[in-house]
Amino acid sequence: MVAIKIAEVSKYVEKNIGNFHSGRLESLKKLPLNKILKSKNPYLFKAKNILLADELVKILLDAYLSSQEESIFGTFLEGLAIFINEKTYHGWKSSSRGIDLEFNKDDIRYLVAIKSGPNWGNSGQIREMRDNFTKAKQTIRTGNLKLNIVAVNGCCYGQNKKQDRGEYFKYCGQKFWEFISGNPALYLKIIKPLGYSARGKNDEFKEKCAQIVNKFTLEFSDKFVIDGKINWDALVQFNSGETKLKL
Repeated sequence: MVAIKIAEVSKYVEKNIGNFHSGRLESLKKLPLNKILKSKNPYLFKAKNILLADELVKILLDAYLSSQEESIFGTFLEGLAIFINEKTYHGWKSSSRGIDLEFNKDDIRYLVAIKSGPNWGNSGQIREMRDNFTKAKQTIRTGNLKLNIVAVNGCCYGQNKKQDRGEYFKYCGQKFWEFISGNPALYLKIIKPLGYSARGKNDEFKEKCAQIVNKFTLEFSDKFVIDGKINWDALVQFNSGETKLKL
């Protein structure tokens, strides 16, 4: 193992964190109002007695962006984890389906599927991950039947009490970053460089968000506001209806 220098981590973050911020902006630029209106539950918002068009638009937009940011940032963290492991254990980006990282340690080949947090998937998605581990092991053992292979689901944040899942191990938060780097304090060390240029990037993002909210509010009001009131029948019909409704 080669201990990684925090300066190397900071340099990687500063070079690549812009991809996260630009990805957020791109997701906004390509987003139509219809997409967020169709993707969220209109009954929930009616139950919350939302009366203002701009408030409804902002809530819908925030909900959409939250899921998008989780995905975009998850991709960034996956890249960071692979970079760190390359430096410490000479690991590499796996070519096996559903496997993100492979590396050797103490005569063991580790196969790692990297996720953002511990509650990342439903039973079907977890079953698919298990299948991916099984297929990857079979492929790798074709060339070396005696190779000891261990599968790991690594989560970039959070905690997990039950690490041994039978077919694989699950490491979260501090345990995951220590596992791929050998440094138990790394999970704390990586937080500081993530703030690189964050203020300027977030100001730009907020300005773009404000433009989108204003634009969407006008579009929404034109389609779904009558006499100053949200037309919930029209909104629900647009979201869920299979036939046109006479309003």
